[in-house]
Amino acid sequence: MSTFTIEGKQFLYNGSPVRIIGGAMHYYRIVPQYWKDRLLKLKACGFNTVETCVPWNLHEPEEGRFNFEGIADITRFIELAHELGLFVIIRPSPYTCAEWEFGGFPAWLLQHSDIQLRSSDPYYLEKVDHYYDVLMEKFRPYLCTQGGPIIAMQIENEYGSYGNDKAYLEHLRIGMIKRGIDVLLFTSDGPTDYMLQGGTLPNVLATVNFGSRPEQAFDKLLEYQPDKPVVCMEYWNGWFDHWGEEHHVRDHAEVAEVLDRILAFGASVNFYMFHGGTNFGFYNGANYSDKYEPTVTSYDYHALLNEAGDITEKYLAIREVIGKYVELPDIPLPAPAPKMNLGPIQMTEQAGLFEALDRLSQPIKSPYPVTMEKLGQDYGFILYETNIPGPLGKSKLAVQEIRDRALVYLNGEYQGVIDRNTHDPSLHVSETDILLEIPKGGAKLSLLVENMGRINYGWKLKDPKGITEGVRLGQQFLYDWTIYSLPLKDLSALRFEPAPMEPDNTLTGPRFHKATITLDRIADTFLQLEGWTKGAAYINGFNLGRYWEVGPQKTLYVPAPLLREGDNELILFELHGTDAPVVCLQDVPDLG
Repeated sequence: MSTFTIEGKQFLYNGSPVRIIGGAMHYYRIVPQYWKDRLLKLKACGFNTVETCVPWNLHEPEEGRFNFEGIADITRFIELAHELGLFVIIRPSPYTCAEWEFGGFPAWLLQHSDIQLRSSDPYYLEKVDHYYDVLMEKFRPYLCTQGGPIIAMQIENEYGSYGNDKAYLEHLRIGMIKRGIDVLLFTSDGPTDYMLQGGTLPNVLATVNFGSRPEQAFDKLLEYQPDKPVVCMEYWNGWFDHWGEEHHVRDHAEVAEVLDRILAFGASVNFYMFHGGTNFGFYNGANYSDKYEPTVTSYDYHALLNEAGDITEKYLAIREVIGKYVELPDIPLPAPAPKMNLGPIQMTEQAGLFEALDRLSQPIKSPYPVTMEKLGQDYGFILYETNIPGPLGKSKLAVQEIRDRALVYLNGEYQGVIDRNTHDPSLHVSETDILLEIPKGGAKLSLLVENMGRINYGWKLKDPKGITEGVRLGQQFLYDWTIYSLPLKDLSALRFEPAPMEPDNTLTGPRFHKATITLDRIADTFLQLEGWTKGAAYINGFNLGRYWEVGPQKTLYVPAPLLREGDNELILFELHGTDAPVVCLQDVPDLG
């Protein structure tokens, strides 16, 4: 049993002064086979602490069904950190942000459309309490007070940037304590008045998050908390990317210089991120300021370790600064993991989505469109179909509201895209609108809607997916819908046929493309998707994440543990098509 306490402006571990030098690594963004490698590199850099968020949606994907296996095995991650002599800081759900889908909230919370997230709403608190009954029991054996490595836990994440419901924060604090969490509890917020006023609790350690100007940030924290240790819980040493934007890069010399100032101030620090990893599957989040901005698959973050876990110039610069303040451990720096370049791979088989509907989904009848959440669906795609009687002259197709992007078909013929950022559902007709003319006898309207990631931060956090209200042709709402949920978690039921040797323009609609890759050795590699438009990639049934020609990201990271010697199955779900069904497996990433 150990103690981690506060005495004046310093932390004490078993009665001796200690400074936290921590780094964020999210176990769920790294394949488990690489957890120990990444933790060892963190320790070799001079860090004494690893910090991780805990996404509720990963651990309770369906209400009452819990998952703590594989990439969700957080206790194994904690055990590995303990074996290496590292402290652990846990930032548990309910809300984590972290550019993760819905900020870590499970989609099923939105089945109750009146729910008030991050508040004292009794319905919301009931769901949190049921989750905490399971989650906190996982952590209790690993608290430092029980001989484990966990020295501190966060109450809520940057709550002051969202709200000021102190009863809610207190409910979480008491909920942790009554479930046996007896380590240091803390909050973390931006270094502004309204954030620190809204997000902190009396007698709970407040910490601040920033990327620059540490002295100003700490001075603001000291105005509110003059008598406790000064901590930067998130030192933003890089940044994340949105689709259609530039790849973010931050100079390592600048990052090292700011760290030097943080440590010279006498503060503790936690890097966000030490190692970013990957938003595998459909777990990327999104932001919304003046428009919807989905996050890319890579969470490289321009961190100290790159997406593939390799040491960077930033790592070496930070290690040098840390060495000025603490003795660095005598650990040899590991060599980069081997990478392989296989060159072009021909996608030799294919299957059309519309032809495979009965293998992937069961039709649901509804008089009106309903959201994914109302159907118990979390991620992926959803298809809405209805028959429109005719004849009708050209009229505007309007969707209230699309979340987030729909491919429109009339009698199986592609009509265009409706995007939440550009679509105006009013009666006004613009050049970008889709106008439909319905022939005598009617026509079938199909809308394939993609959930591109629920918003993970800010005032539009409640972000149901699919069609949220209705579909109109002109002024008239359309009814009598057939709906197919397409989470695309299991593609094993697909039946593939040989792909034509030459492009076939008669093949319409989204398609699954397949290749069999035979390997005599395995190593990390990067899937290059030049010439493809938009979709998701799967290797041996594992969803690597999304790709999109708008960039900046051009390759998807394929960790070696996802591969096997012998035959490997690569499937692309391509929404729009390609003139050359060829991919490339190369030994270098391209993040833009």
